[in-house]
Amino acid sequence: MKRIRITPAWYFSDEAGNQLDPQLFVLLEGVHRHGKLTEAAKMAGVSYRHAWNLLGKWQEFFGISLVELQRGRGAHLSPLGEKLLWAEQRVIARLGPQLESLGSELNLAIQQTLEGVKPVLRLHASHGYAVELLPEFLDELRLDLQYCSPREALVALNRGACDLAGFHLPQGPVGERLARDYRALLKPRSHRVLRFITRRQGLMITPENPCGIRGLADLVHGEARFINRQSASGTRALLDGLLRAEGLPARRIRGYELEEYTHSAVAAYIAAGMADVGFGVETAARRFGLDFIPLASEDYLLLCHHRSLAEPRLESFREVLAGQAFQEAVLALPGYSLNRCGEVEGIEALIAG
Repeated sequence: MKRIRITPAWYFSDEAGNQLDPQLFVLLEGVHRHGKLTEAAKMAGVSYRHAWNLLGKWQEFFGISLVELQRGRGAHLSPLGEKLLWAEQRVIARLGPQLESLGSELNLAIQQTLEGVKPVLRLHASHGYAVELLPEFLDELRLDLQYCSPREALVALNRGACDLAGFHLPQGPVGERLARDYRALLKPRSHRVLRFITRRQGLMITPENPCGIRGLADLVHGEARFINRQSASGTRALLDGLLRAEGLPARRIRGYELEEYTHSAVAAYIAAGMADVGFGVETAARRFGLDFIPLASEDYLLLCHHRSLAEPRLESFREVLAGQAFQEAVLALPGYSLNRCGEVEGIEALIAG
């Protein structure tokens, strides 16, 4: 299948016009992950000699080492090497969902031109790692995936701009309060819920927890630097709900006003040493080598019109959700579990209370 994948790229350049080779970032990630230049070279798909020459070239460019090699102790990144790697990770984490949405639009247009019109399922959803998996498992069905806030997704469903709206609700009293905020957008007669997954959210913290963080109260009473999610996100609504439940003033959190736009971007921000703690899903923490303190479980749900359930495209989609391949991929995500994935139910339980 022909598919466009849009990835960000950035360059250092000097007066002579030399530009930083993007392959360098793969080498730096390999050194960080494996602690050996030989393994980093394999990861980059180059020979050890080429990897050595590439590092030498760019260490000369910057005038300072990027990787430090010690006999018998392998390799590790220098402070500059770490900064370059985490800068690259932050760029990808921050821009990834927007570029995926744009890529989805372009792929849809190109594939329909090349292959003729095929069924299209329009999904507007809050970004998440399980949602991110879906395009890999949909073959004949074309997925037009647009990332947005939970409220924007529900509004899009009500005005006919999408077929499925993805949003998440915490379990327990905080989730009940958030559901009341969505009540005007949920219509019992016409809407149905597709069960999807459950995921853990909590505090992502610097490895070995040097600030001694044990819970939300430590954010208010300590000096830990915090990085937040944007105000429209469901994760921000969950954090604010948890703070209110514990009677903790958000204004006392150092860095509460600083925002990133994805779970990965929050994790990358902490991994780069720019903050000590953030709030998000466990998968993001583990992917960036952070520790994690679970604070809440939430159900990620998909909403659709009941009349669309009989359509072949929705039937195909539900078969994918119930399939072993997709479910195994979800279970490989740290902090994710299946929750009657693909089953249909009414929305009465969401709007009760």
